[in-house]
Amino acid sequence: MLQEDDAAQVTETPGVSSQEIVQEVPLLPMVQEWSIDNANALLAAIDAVEAEGLSPADYRPDLLRDEIANGPSAELNLRASGTFTWLVEDLRDGRTPMESRRQWFVVDPDSDLLPTGQLMEEAVAGGDVAGVLASLNPTHPDYAALRSELAETPQSDTERRRIIRANMDRWRWLARDLGGQYLITNVPEYQLRLTVNDRIISTYRTIVGAPGRTATPQLAETVEGVVFNPTWTVPQSIVQGEGLGERVLNNPRWARNNGYTATRGANGWISVVQQPGPGNSLGRMKLDMPNPHAIFLHDTPARNLFGSDNRARSHGCIRVERALELAMTVAILGRGASRDEAVEISTSGEYTRVPVERTMPVYITYFTMGVDIDGNLRNFEDIYERDAPVLAAIDAPRQGNRARATSEEVIEIEDDIRTTVS
Repeated sequence: MLQEDDAAQVTETPGVSSQEIVQEVPLLPMVQEWSIDNANALLAAIDAVEAEGLSPADYRPDLLRDEIANGPSAELNLRASGTFTWLVEDLRDGRTPMESRRQWFVVDPDSDLLPTGQLMEEAVAGGDVAGVLASLNPTHPDYAALRSELAETPQSDTERRRIIRANMDRWRWLARDLGGQYLITNVPEYQLRLTVNDRIISTYRTIVGAPGRTATPQLAETVEGVVFNPTWTVPQSIVQGEGLGERVLNNPRWARNNGYTATRGANGWISVVQQPGPGNSLGRMKLDMPNPHAIFLHDTPARNLFGSDNRARSHGCIRVERALELAMTVAILGRGASRDEAVEISTSGEYTRVPVERTMPVYITYFTMGVDIDGNLRNFEDIYERDAPVLAAIDAPRQGNRARATSEEVIEIEDDIRTTVS
């Protein structure tokens, strides 16, 4: 576990709002004057994007080449500006349209941080078209590993190349820079990483949502606090549907032995809360990361399940191995508690929420090819069958006017964390 002096500077994740990206007909302010030299550099950049997992044909190099042959003109400015815009959008935001990103609720902030017009002005003024476009690539070392693998994979191995390209594009769906300190979990790998300055500090096995309606969605959220010795408010599907409420009220001794308390409201509605203790369904901690899906990372008393090969077993939330170690580390890194304070709080047996000064991003991702915790690039099982729509989108013609935020349904998880899927 990290000590106080191991804490690194946190890069905050900027807040963003949803909006559409204009592509097919760039607005006049987005049109710059292109010299022949800059236009030729743009033409070379189109060929180079194949190394980034994109298809040069999407950007119509033939049409740009024709305008270059005609010399400087308004038509060249319009064509080159439009082509540059498309390249920026695909390299910065990802080529896959939002409707093909199943249960992807991350809003990428990069288009706000790196606006297309500003990038174009920089490219034509400085004459470094290739450099500006290359600066949009994800900084995470796993993206570089996929890029190298694509370069080494023969063109004849089309299926492997498609999978590599799909997972390279998934990196572009995230912020280009994930920050100095963050948690990231790849759902199909069943692993969580604590990363500081691109160095993995700790890894933890996870249990994630079972396929179907309880599949874990992909999110970028923020840890605002650590809850030690949490209570569990039991979902009404159990309180009413399984009769737990009446059982708790009618069997006080059983309820006390299992840590349950219940109250009946004036309208007859029963609420049940499981108090902190060794049998609490949340275990000894949860990370407070408010989001409309009610997804969070937490402990579990059923720690034997971390030894299973198939750990897609929960109702959506993410259970974490060695969760108390993680909770104490996050509290220390976030300057919410010293090491001694974290130990004292965690062993008190009392519900305690420790707010953190340095909030920490949490990325819940979905990669079917990536670098595992041992540093090896490998495939992961597509447990939620989310590859097919991405691969289809990559094979299809480039889509314009793509939304930045999904219109998919937000499913609030009502997690029966006592149970697992066999």
